[in-house]
Amino acid sequence: FSRGKQRDRKHLAVVGRELLDKFIVHFQISWHFCEVSDIMSHKQIYYSDKYDDDKYEYRHVMLPKEIAKRVPKTHLMTETEWRNLGVQQSQGWVHYMIHQPEPHILLFRRPLPNPKS
Repeated sequence: FSRGKQRDRKHLAVVGRELLDKFIVHFQISWHFCEVSDIMSHKQIYYSDKYDDDKYEYRHVMLPKEIAKRVPKTHLMTETEWRNLGVQQSQGWVHYMIHQPEPHILLFRRPLPNPKS
């Protein structure tokens, strides 16, 4: 190779490596931002302590505003719907009532394993 071609190849290798490094850093930052924003939104979901009556165990879940905007106003949510919002709780919970004054608070219940007599 002539010196000019060798110099051009080295320059291209350096420029290519710099672009690759920038892409990797950008990808890592973007990926980290997605993970952090997902974690933050889930951490902002508040779960009450459980309470019960003779038949059911209850709890309420308070959603942050950005998630609450996605709550349907026309019907109670299925388990798939509330899980897709980021609500995490064990199986068996049912979204049983819409609290109109505070639609960002989801009301859940599930039957007690041994109802009190």
